[in-house]
Amino acid sequence: MQTLIDFGISLIIALQRAEEWVYPIMDFFSQLGTEDFFFIVMPMVYWSVDAALGIRTGVILLGSVYINTLGKVLFAGPRPYWVSSHVRPLWPESSFGVPSGHAQHAMSIWGMAAVVVKKTWFTALCIFLIFMIGFSRLVLGAHFPHDVVVGWLLGGGLVWAVNRYWDVAARWLSGKSFAQHVQIASLITLFAIVLGLAVYALRSDFEIPWDWMANAVRSGMEPEPVDPNSLFTSAGTFFGMAFGAAWIHSMGGYQARGPVWKRGLRYVAGLVGILILWQGLGAVFPRNADVLSYLLRFIRYALVGWWIIGGAPWIFKHFNLTTS
Repeated sequence: MQTLIDFGISLIIALQRAEEWVYPIMDFFSQLGTEDFFFIVMPMVYWSVDAALGIRTGVILLGSVYINTLGKVLFAGPRPYWVSSHVRPLWPESSFGVPSGHAQHAMSIWGMAAVVVKKTWFTALCIFLIFMIGFSRLVLGAHFPHDVVVGWLLGGGLVWAVNRYWDVAARWLSGKSFAQHVQIASLITLFAIVLGLAVYALRSDFEIPWDWMANAVRSGMEPEPVDPNSLFTSAGTFFGMAFGAAWIHSMGGYQARGPVWKRGLRYVAGLVGILILWQGLGAVFPRNADVLSYLLRFIRYALVGWWIIGGAPWIFKHFNLTTS
């Protein structure tokens, strides 16, 4: 591992000798790999482009977030600028480094899109975005090369698994009632939380080496790598989306059809709802490291997930925004 770290430090220092105009470009590509960006794009696809693709994108994104969250805690790898004071912290993070979430999410989402769309030019665009998002993490000093490669491998595995088993799972769920769908979603969510807490318990006594901390604080962001907030974010969003999918399915389902102006209006109206639940409740609910805060975080993201998949489409149908 030390060999990989030493090689990564040397490569990143070399990359950071680039001209200053390169950094805003790298920052732009990194923005395209953030969870927040994908959580904004996924509803647009679901509400206004293709509901089936939107659902699949949401599932693979949440799976990627969950796996990445646990992977970081299991590997407990440092960020490059934690290890070396010669690396510029151009994109500071508080979590562990490996696997790279940006690289993993980019491979998951853009890889899924390429598989579904099946257009040569679009596949080339997706490959370009996947590479540049991963490469930008090196230039910005946020990840080692092996962090990015592991992220790509995990994301590729997710794309394969979702495409391999999606139709099988859909056929199995199609024969279930609304109550059974909710029960299945509840059991999966409970399992995910219990497994996640068990992984976090393995690192409960982890202490960041003093030299990592001394280098990290240069960025202005103190590391908090063993923070279970992401676990409750992904678990809550999954449960809300699963509940919303079962609920809207019980009322006849949802299709992203209609003229362009209705599709645009749906997206704008839906985003308003997301902002109210996501940012509005986020400003009110406490963000402490206690059971109540984690519960409220779960509820907040469950409401966001429900709104995206079920609540907003119900509103769209109620106001005839899905008709031609």
